[in-house]
Amino acid sequence: MTITTVSVTGMTCGHCADAVTRELRAVVSESLNVDATVVDGGESTVRIESDGPLPEAAVREAIEEAGYSVVAFGSDAEPQPSGGGCGCGGCGCGGKGRRGQGVGLPIVAG
Repeated sequence: MTITTVSVTGMTCGHCADAVTRELRAVVSESLNVDATVVDGGESTVRIESDGPLPEAAVREAIEEAGYSVVAFGSDAEPQPSGGGCGCGGCGCGGKGRRGQGVGLPIVAG
């Protein structure tokens, strides 16, 4: 499994997360699991799980087609921890997941 994490600006709500998810599935012909943590007025995080590496250009195209801007792009093909942790390292949970920290849950599209 490959985890691709993209920082995006311009997303403000769950509808934005849904729009990005739809565009990713339309442009990138992969079976994807997409989770978006929306930060109104800041950098939102889109985490994409796929069977293999995703082409950066296609991911950028999909997000821009949805009307948002990509700030950063990263991919990690390393195995991710199981047992409820997110494994992305982006939120600082240390693999416990945001729920394990008592922090508000992200908006999830998928």
